[in-house]
Amino acid sequence: MNKNDEEIPVHHPAPEGPSLGTRSDDPSFATHSITLADAEKLKRRPSAVFWVSVALIVALVIWASIAPQQVSDVMSSASNWSAQNIGWAYLVVTGACIVLMLYLGFGRFGRVRLGKDDDRPEFSTGAWIAMILGAVMGIGLISYGAAEPMTHFMQPPHGWADPETMDAAVAAMQFSYFDWGPNAWALFGVFGLAIAYSTHRRHNPGLVAPMLRPILGKSMDGWLGKAIDIFTVIATLFGTTTSLGLGASQIAEGVNRLTGLPADLFVKIVIIAGVTVIFTLSAMSGVSKGIKWTSQWTMIGAAVLGLFVLIMGPTSFITNLYFRSMGQFIGEFPVVALLTPGSPEDMQWMQWWTYFMMAWWLSWGAFVGIFLARISKGRTIREFVAVVLGVPTLVFSVWFTIFGGTAINFDMFKGTNIGEQTLADTNTTFFAVLGELPLTGITSVLTIIMVIAYFVTGADSNTYVLSSLSTRGVMNPPRTVLGIWGVLTGVTAIVLLIVGGLQALQQAAILSAVPFTVIVALLGISLVKELQRDHRFEGLHTVTRDELDQAIQD
Repeated sequence: MNKNDEEIPVHHPAPEGPSLGTRSDDPSFATHSITLADAEKLKRRPSAVFWVSVALIVALVIWASIAPQQVSDVMSSASNWSAQNIGWAYLVVTGACIVLMLYLGFGRFGRVRLGKDDDRPEFSTGAWIAMILGAVMGIGLISYGAAEPMTHFMQPPHGWADPETMDAAVAAMQFSYFDWGPNAWALFGVFGLAIAYSTHRRHNPGLVAPMLRPILGKSMDGWLGKAIDIFTVIATLFGTTTSLGLGASQIAEGVNRLTGLPADLFVKIVIIAGVTVIFTLSAMSGVSKGIKWTSQWTMIGAAVLGLFVLIMGPTSFITNLYFRSMGQFIGEFPVVALLTPGSPEDMQWMQWWTYFMMAWWLSWGAFVGIFLARISKGRTIREFVAVVLGVPTLVFSVWFTIFGGTAINFDMFKGTNIGEQTLADTNTTFFAVLGELPLTGITSVLTIIMVIAYFVTGADSNTYVLSSLSTRGVMNPPRTVLGIWGVLTGVTAIVLLIVGGLQALQQAAILSAVPFTVIVALLGISLVKELQRDHRFEGLHTVTRDELDQAIQD
């Protein structure tokens, strides 16, 4: 190309008139047939999405109650098929989300605000980060914080190291960082940006369907759009019931350690029932009250517990392990991010670790996206990307190293049997680590309180999102709808737990994620299309240097 033909982006004044995108605070800026303001007026009148979603979920609960073995067999077969045939798609889609997030955050769209140009954040940065961490994946800090690294240490993924060696410890941390790192948060970020931009800047309802309109057109205003929103409700419910099962198992194990009460199915059902009442009431109190308060206090509790274990545990080993593992994680990230199974044993491992984790995050995509949208109004896209993609990845990697590294160190150098306990039951790992440190009783009680708080916060957020999805995407759903979804969430978790235990909950999450591999790809494309039409970029077009010189001369 001749240097005189070099292309330079030049900004020309936007044309006058009421064209789409002229003002982000104009209702005509909406791209859906129903604006957010219209949805607010109708929020006390249940939508078709509400009735159909409730009917389908009730039908599933009845079917599982009448024929539990049949439901279990169907879910197992479908889950196995999806892992064997389309598991690779989970890796491709989540990897593409990282690229898209970096492009949006650090390219020309980064300065666009999620709201009107003069909007500012509703929550402080500290409260915002606490809600992101606590409400989204807080319960995973306890359920997997020590158990996943220890499992990989005992059985290194893909035979990358000999079991119970230092190489196995590094590989264990490397795969734990991957499962809970940028892939998951980039996926959440794409959903969150799409929904936040659609609601706060385009004045659309807080639904997935309106953001697909740039690609799928007016069909999103009809039954196809409603079908997508119905499926989103069901997937969100299944993704969250997995967390409820994990939370109930952790609470039961902690209570067993302290009181000797058996951690059996009946105890878990009682725990879910009791916590359901709490999180339903919390959700009815509103996001700015219940979720904000519990998120901040649980983050403080987590920080205290993490520092205690870091100081009282093998501090030097933990810090050395972190830097060595993080270096290997960064250096080999492309390899791990696109690693697919090469044998039946690899396939089985991938199905219940990497594929399950990516599918779990996909099933959580809409839930997390809508919640992030609710709490991120007024943030710029660059700020959103930097925090959502960076902070949780850093926090989770440190947490997993502290607790997983402590467990690994104790087995390697103190002769404990935490690894054997983990292979028998992953719910025991976290409390087994605390049992080897001082003040076991106090730290165990603190952990149980944190699990309950995370349990409440996550389910609280889920109830809010389900209610929003089923009331045309309003930001403040009616209390009656919040109550209905709170009860249904608890009942569904209990029924699936009875049908097939935690494995049934995991299978439900995997199955619900399958169509989301397509939906999230379409969302990413739609978001870029909408941003290109944003009023900040109207009048931008590419000209050659000769055209620029001619314009200056004229």
